[in-house]
Amino acid sequence: MAKTLTEIKQGLECQIGKRLTLKANGGRRKTIERTGILAETYPSVFIVELDQDENAFERVSYSYADVLTETVELNFNDEHTKAMFLDQ
Repeated sequence: MAKTLTEIKQGLECQIGKRLTLKANGGRRKTIERTGILAETYPSVFIVELDQDENAFERVSYSYADVLTETVELNFNDEHTKAMFLDQ
């Protein structure tokens, strides 16, 4: 797992346009699982465009700190990409 926010951001910038599954802490022992495409990265957040057939809304955003603190877990569907991102 990446150690700094900068490493997480750089790792995600290389993955723009790729499919992913994300697991997010929904509070009160609830986990939210969504699938979509990594759309954009910004200095503090990244945007995931969700699959419309499974979700009520189009996009979600999370901060890099959410990934660092493991509030959000990202799993890219491509095994090579997944291994490269998690090994940083």
